[in-house]
Amino acid sequence: MRVSTTRAAIAAAAIGLSAPALAQEAAPSGEFEGFYIGATAGYDFQPNDDNASVLFDRNLDGRFGDTVVTAAGANAFSPGFCGGAALGNNATAGCSRDRSGFSYSGRIGYDTQRGNLVVGVVGEFGDTRITDSVTAFSTTPASYTLTRAIDWEGGLRGRVGYARRKTLFYATAGIGIARIDRSFTTTNTANSFTNNGDSTRVGGQFGGGIEQKLGKHFSIGIEYLHHRYNDTDFRVRVGPGTAPATNPFLLAGAGGTDFARSDNWFNWNSVRATIAYRF
Repeated sequence: MRVSTTRAAIAAAAIGLSAPALAQEAAPSGEFEGFYIGATAGYDFQPNDDNASVLFDRNLDGRFGDTVVTAAGANAFSPGFCGGAALGNNATAGCSRDRSGFSYSGRIGYDTQRGNLVVGVVGEFGDTRITDSVTAFSTTPASYTLTRAIDWEGGLRGRVGYARRKTLFYATAGIGIARIDRSFTTTNTANSFTNNGDSTRVGGQFGGGIEQKLGKHFSIGIEYLHHRYNDTDFRVRVGPGTAPATNPFLLAGAGGTDFARSDNWFNWNSVRATIAYRF
């Protein structure tokens, strides 16, 4: 009985000594708790809009989908459209693909950690070099290209993730706000052209990433983010200029014809590296 009692006491003591160590290993470390500041740098991919086209409103009634015709009744835009910027004044010359490019941003955020669960919020502000164009070709021949790009973009997103020691896997989603730069180019030198200028749009951002702590304060990571904005009111008005009354853009009315893109959504994808300093 003494041997059994002694063994039980030793086992209990061993369990008692090891329990704090096991508890310490399983306990949350709080690696991702608190405020942080950081930055991102990466590359943005603008998908080419192969199915995009230009829509027309000949009588300026606000309804698009009209066919612009010549004085002889032929379709003035029978050469067609392309999703990109024109390389010449005719469809044979073709179009360049929409431009992808580098992006960068600064950010500030806060995370709270409970066990393995990390919940937080992050705000950021930056820029990207992408462009999104669509071109129409007329029988003149002439090209008409509508382009949009980003002047700046900000975002405010929530984050939720799973932390394993010094590594955090997370998803993120929230709102974005972007200043969209709109421009128009054409090889038509007879008519006059005006557009309604730049626009600030509110949209959405969502994605995910991995963050790795390096020491007590610094972390690095990689992140994917999708950006989505509804750019609905980009308009170009074609006026008389020096063109005669028989000009296709003037046949339905001396006020001219409005152009609009067929695709309202301005989307792109970001893959970027992140760096942060945690206080």
